[in-house]
Amino acid sequence: MMLITSWASAFGASAFGASASEASALVPPDRKTLRDSILSHVNGAELSTATVSITKFGARGDSATDCRRAFERAMRHAQKRGGAHIVVPRGVWLVRGPIHFVSGVTLELQQGATLKFVAQPEYFLPMVSTSWEGTFLWNYSPFIYGYQLHDVAITGEGTIDGDAGDTFATWASRQNADQQRSRQQNHQAVPVGERRYGEGHFLRPQLIQFFQCQGVTITGVGVSRSPFWCIHLLQCSNVVLRGIRCQARLTNNDGIDLESCRGVLIEDMAFDNGDDNIAIKSGRDNDGWTMAGPSRDIVIRRCAFKGLHGVVIGSEMSGGVENVVVEDCTSGGYCKRGIFIKTNPDRGGYVRNVYVSNVHFGEVLDLFYVTSMYAGQGLDNRHYSLIDNLQVDNLTARLVKGTAIVLQGTPQRPITHVRFNQIDVPHVAKGVSFEFTDPVLMSNSFLGPKVGVPSQASPRDNLFGCDDK
Repeated sequence: MMLITSWASAFGASAFGASASEASALVPPDRKTLRDSILSHVNGAELSTATVSITKFGARGDSATDCRRAFERAMRHAQKRGGAHIVVPRGVWLVRGPIHFVSGVTLELQQGATLKFVAQPEYFLPMVSTSWEGTFLWNYSPFIYGYQLHDVAITGEGTIDGDAGDTFATWASRQNADQQRSRQQNHQAVPVGERRYGEGHFLRPQLIQFFQCQGVTITGVGVSRSPFWCIHLLQCSNVVLRGIRCQARLTNNDGIDLESCRGVLIEDMAFDNGDDNIAIKSGRDNDGWTMAGPSRDIVIRRCAFKGLHGVVIGSEMSGGVENVVVEDCTSGGYCKRGIFIKTNPDRGGYVRNVYVSNVHFGEVLDLFYVTSMYAGQGLDNRHYSLIDNLQVDNLTARLVKGTAIVLQGTPQRPITHVRFNQIDVPHVAKGVSFEFTDPVLMSNSFLGPKVGVPSQASPRDNLFGCDDK
């Protein structure tokens, strides 16, 4: 794992956390200035112009021919030529096993093209270096996978279908022993090479994962029936995700998981998936502190949320998360929580400089929820997380069935520097719940119906308990 350690060290020592005094000494950036600065450095992959059809390598879009070897030949072709734009025309292209990218490849799925995987576990061996819920390990290969590459892209209007409902997706009920074992190996700093999963184990792979890649673009395509998380970007930089259609409703079908990524633009997305729409992470516990690195410099805009939660930070955020801008988003349907920041005293790390502006939901359970006591776990531990500088402007919901705004810090590390402006929730069960925070600034907000001009005194006030007659 020297490569992972070396990559993480490139962030600099300050990236792995700062004391409360150090954090308070930092001058938080202005939202628009921060957003524009991030966007000026994010352009995604440099797309190859050397176009070639997958049919040249023997693939057939007849929904019966196994095209895996054709994709392998296409990738070797691209590697020899320093990149290629591989076109997949209309049709159903069956793939028994993973597609492993090489640098400089643009995979274009044209309108009417479906890349359909045969999700039998034995096809996704041998194992590859990956991570699972924030712990580095070796596991079944993601269906589309790239490791230590540059300038990789998936484009077009076609669909990537994991077809994992009857195979990998059923492992959710069988994963607990492996899940706990992986976390124990994380805590005990077991060498990553000894963390071997795969055959005989039940940790589900991701649909798409790019790992330690620079220059990543995914645009236009649809994703469905993922075995686990849909799009997992792990320790990637300079990323553009645009116009993707996430319609994946199997268990733990997060739409997009950014883990220890920097320089990311997510825009114009339509979500309808079986878990978090966008989750921002940075490794779990010991692995997050020592190997993962922070997620930072992320812009999310013009997205339509539908699923479990809209935008989530955590709970695997031990490497830190900072400089996140969410703006001009709406909901396309129900979300349990709109914005959800979650950690606990197992995690450590930090979340700072989070800006939410002009974001509108319909019906939610909770609108804006921040907790340092997630799942009631780790409360006897001492790795308290720093949560600092949360700025929220023009956040609305039509109906909140639970609580509009929740802030739950800890006595040892309260939540600091929080400002709300123009929070508008006309129908709400509970307004606010704040505990273990510094003073919270709140202005121009309505939790419940807006109050108009006060009425004047009248007989209806019954001031003396009875009327004179």
